Amino acid sequence: MIERRPAFSAAFAPEALRQLAPIPPLDEITAEWAWGDSTGKGVKVAVIDSGIESSHPGLSGPPVAGYVRITEDPDGALCHDTSPHADAFGHGTACAGIIRGIAPECELYSVQVLGPRCGGKGIIFAAGLRWAIDNGMQVCNLSLGTTMKDFFGILHELADLAYFKNVMLVAAANNMPIPSFPAVYSSVISVACHDLKDPLLYYYNPEPPVEFGAPGIGLRVPWLGGGWLTVSGNSFAAPHITGIVARILAKHPALTVFQMKSILRALAANVAHPNRDTASATS
Repeated sequence: MIERRPAFSAAFAPEALRQLAPIPPLDEITAEWAWGDSTGKGVKVAVIDSGIESSHPGLSGPPVAGYVRITEDPDGALCHDTSPHADAFGHGTACAGIIRGIAPECELYSVQVLGPRCGGKGIIFAAGLRWAIDNGMQVCNLSLGTTMKDFFGILHELADLAYFKNVMLVAAANNMPIPSFPAVYSSVISVACHDLKDPLLYYYNPEPPVEFGAPGIGLRVPWLGGGWLTVSGNSFAAPHITGIVARILAKHPALTVFQMKSILRALAANVAHPNRDTASATS
């Protein structure tokens, strides 16, 4: 008689068990091991935002690799347009420019869910996130969120789906002292800003939900029409972490979300490390 295995145990059968490469102990991880010499090449990064002005001189590296613009028709059906689009506001171009400044050879994908006033519907945001998960994105920059409780469930479901598919969601915290989704979910990499300018200098917060702090105050960023703007906000901190994550994934593509969080925590500038001084976290 063949004994049936309990549900979800098939992955641990001898013939199915996967052998995984080890990573160094946290105290031994260095920035050189994590992202040194990496440009983010080959890593697919979705900027879920207002669009990307691909011709902007502030966007170094290869052209935008793909587009999708999500809208709602009069009957409430969602439409996915994969033809190239412009930036409707400037916010997405700013985020893309920050990411490319850190990971100049990553593959950018513009997922347009915000309109001319940088506003949008929660259902369109959720559809954009689902498109990114379903279409093989490895990192999603989410410099947006919602405080509407009606979308807590669907965004939580998508964040969990991304976690299980090893899609890294980097989410900006709300600029107001109100929790927003998905930044408060434990499955995402949540980010707020600090006022230093070194793009690779970030901090870890031992009292989440916001876990990491990155540059985001008084930054000069690319904007619409080839222009530049000086901005402040958590929106502009998140893409710094997105760029670092892309660089790490280019060197270590098999990392899981929880491994990535552990590596980011180990290399944060405010974490004591026996084998380096604080400055080496920014090398």
